[in-house]
Amino acid sequence: MKHIYAFLLIALYASAHAQDPNWKRVRVLVYTKNGKGYVHDNIPFAVQAVLKLGREHGFSVDTSSRAEVFSESNLKKYNTLIFTSTNNDVFDSDAQRLAFRRYIEAGGGFVGVHSVTGTERNWVWFKRMLGGTFLWHAKFQPFNVRVIDSNHSSMKGIPAVWTRNDECYFAKELSPGPTAVLAHDITSLDRSDPREEQKIKDAAGHYNTLYPAAWYYDFDGGHTWCTALGHSKEDYSEPTFVNHLFQGIRYVVTRVKQIDFSRAYATNRDEPIR
Repeated sequence: MKHIYAFLLIALYASAHAQDPNWKRVRVLVYTKNGKGYVHDNIPFAVQAVLKLGREHGFSVDTSSRAEVFSESNLKKYNTLIFTSTNNDVFDSDAQRLAFRRYIEAGGGFVGVHSVTGTERNWVWFKRMLGGTFLWHAKFQPFNVRVIDSNHSSMKGIPAVWTRNDECYFAKELSPGPTAVLAHDITSLDRSDPREEQKIKDAAGHYNTLYPAAWYYDFDGGHTWCTALGHSKEDYSEPTFVNHLFQGIRYVVTRVKQIDFSRAYATNRDEPIR
């Protein structure tokens, strides 16, 4: 009987840690370049948060705001690329866009944070990867966010109902594929101004209670996880949000097994998706 109990304990431990990667073999790139337009003041704080997570968990973190990092020879070093509050056009050339796309096709990982849905708004493939592109956000305010898949590994440690100060992001050009694990409770938004109420109603479309706030997507050979949360620079020192960010990184890293560019097929940025 003791042997059975010991076996069960080992099995439970293995199950609980099945999603833990070998962090010493993990290397991520935090990319921060913005195109013309609004630039979030949270970006340097997000970078510091990921650097701290790297020190705490033992993975390597490189950071850059230079689009020259997007070459196959460089990208193959990374388990995951992290775009923190990027906005508008963040590549300097279509060759760089193609390198990014082929990295995803090669089995790479992508983590997008906050305004990432406003990135590369004219590139159809990128918008497909995200599941949509930025439409509008409600004003910065306290509102509720609700976990809708408590069994998903990226929701570990996230409150079932999470009240936070943030911006509720909405998207357009929605495409099927991404699976939401966390949702904005749009009924908790401030609707005291009739004009704001109408904007929320129009932006939410057929969503009348919950709207996606974080989602994952195995797309075109790669593995992605995005969160629309994280507007305030203070978020990146707040334990619950930092855990939210870490769990997203952790989820993607566990999905990425090998970067193999022989699996990539695109020869231009807009080649039809296979």
